[in-house]
Amino acid sequence: MPCKMRGYFFMDIRNIAIIAHVDHGKTTLVDALLRQSETKLNKEVDASASLIMDSNELERERGITIFSKNASVMWGNTKINIIDTPGHADFGGEVERVLTMADGCLLLIDAKEGPMPQTRFVLKHALSKGLKIIVVVNKIDRPDARITEVLDKTLDLFIDLGADEETADFPIVYASAKEGKAGLESDLSKMTDIVPVFESILKHTPSPLGDPTSSLQMLVTTLSKDTHKGRVATGKIYNGTLKKNQEVIWINRKNEHKKHRLTSLITFVGLEKLEVEEAQAGDIVAISGIPDITIGETITDVDNPSALPLLAIEEPTVRMIFQVNDSPFAGREGEFKTSRQIAERLYKELETDTALRVEDTEDGKWSVSGRGELHLAILIERLRREGYELQVGRPQVIIKEINGVKMAPFERVFIEVPQEHSGAVMQKMGARRATLNDMKTDENNIVYLNFFIPTSAFFGYRSEFITDTRGLGIINTTFYKYDEDKGEAIRREHGSLVSHETGMSNLYGMLNAQERGTLFIEPAVPVYKGQVIGENARSEDMSVNVCKAKQLSNMRSKGDGKADHFNTPRVMSLEDALEYVSDDELVEITPQNIRIRKIILDEMMAKKMKAQGK
Repeated sequence: MPCKMRGYFFMDIRNIAIIAHVDHGKTTLVDALLRQSETKLNKEVDASASLIMDSNELERERGITIFSKNASVMWGNTKINIIDTPGHADFGGEVERVLTMADGCLLLIDAKEGPMPQTRFVLKHALSKGLKIIVVVNKIDRPDARITEVLDKTLDLFIDLGADEETADFPIVYASAKEGKAGLESDLSKMTDIVPVFESILKHTPSPLGDPTSSLQMLVTTLSKDTHKGRVATGKIYNGTLKKNQEVIWINRKNEHKKHRLTSLITFVGLEKLEVEEAQAGDIVAISGIPDITIGETITDVDNPSALPLLAIEEPTVRMIFQVNDSPFAGREGEFKTSRQIAERLYKELETDTALRVEDTEDGKWSVSGRGELHLAILIERLRREGYELQVGRPQVIIKEINGVKMAPFERVFIEVPQEHSGAVMQKMGARRATLNDMKTDENNIVYLNFFIPTSAFFGYRSEFITDTRGLGIINTTFYKYDEDKGEAIRREHGSLVSHETGMSNLYGMLNAQERGTLFIEPAVPVYKGQVIGENARSEDMSVNVCKAKQLSNMRSKGDGKADHFNTPRVMSLEDALEYVSDDELVEITPQNIRIRKIILDEMMAKKMKAQGK
């Protein structure tokens, strides 16, 4: 209930983060909460549509949340700020930051799969911040749901992470977010709506601490860009009251105090961003008017400036070289393809993505560093869809020197695989210098493996894993630590099939080429000399003529008319291409195509350069 103190009305607020593993129904549950509270939706959003908060096209396609978002609902007289957070480890830094805005968490657990690696990763940080956890067992409508086993695994996870007795005695809500139903018992037939989730939030999540009458303190946790407002900083007001057009002190990472006047104050009402006159301690708001503000910094009072503890920004672990597209097909599709246009776009991304690093290289290219392959792949895919054309090199790990010793990033790899495929997985991971940390087999003969592996050795394994497990395995990774890696870089086992000439791929030539390995392209596709059009079955590269056409004559031979079988080509996605390329290859990215090519297109020139050691 709102309460009155010294002539000021304070709103009852709850800040709740929803954390879960990828595809456990987090965004679907948010949509159900928005609809149950009869929240007014954006005009652009159809109220019957699914996954309202996954508004980004990439998010809808991949079924994951990439960008943290805020929404709010009014339940009775209480404002509930909902923080929808990423579930992938490459965006773990953003998860850690947005958890600082929350006072409690809804932890979604799939009723079939149970707690997963990303669940562990995020829950560990939530527990370290002392947040109250409400466990929501979702998808109980699944015919293969195993609720009791899942709850036992969840309790084991809490204990493994060092939760005390009170925290491990977590409240439980059972739900089918897809049907918009929840209850305190697991019987779906007794559920009518999603109300029990709201009731659990109000009962178990504490109101935010902070005094609206004391000096202002606000911590910035996320950034966005607005065409008219410039840089927009979102965060939680820890103390005091913030007003529109107020003069504030911005305390940056160097502890410099600079005075600014806010140009807008925005709060979240449903899915809308609404400009307001003032906001109080405990609320989540967005502000503009400070052009150089970044994540982790403090907005405070002019008369009594006081900084909040800085938020750490995660360090990149993977680097890629970006460059202008100079292939024979360059400039055919992209709207933005010049060096100036690409550089401007990359540096613009730095304004909102603090985990990204961009550096100019001496040869006119850009070294772009991020938290993982997916982090950089998402950036590349966004550039491609915006009309940019570019080329990128093979991902490389970032080596650090710690106490005079060169250290490389290591990953924790969590694998679930049917027992009959576990041997192949262990053999391949062993060859990549992985250390087996834990191994369990359940009653369904599913093997659970936990490895530590150098990030550089893990590159390219995901596609092999899918093949080795016939698509039945599940693999997830999280960053582990920097450590000494004494092994050599893993080289690709197979060479490439490289186009011998420029032209149009022809079925006759491709039927001959497919005997050499696996093709990446179909017939009647333009190719150029030096383009990688397939994977060789052998370890070396091979030049093939896929443009070769059958010579026509008036003579018929025995066997003419016999049908030749053309194998379905392996279509390379962006992530597949980034995993596949070797050091002498590039991925060419255009709005309509993803191609792999040799850096030096001419085979004889490449051999000559290699012989000269260049």
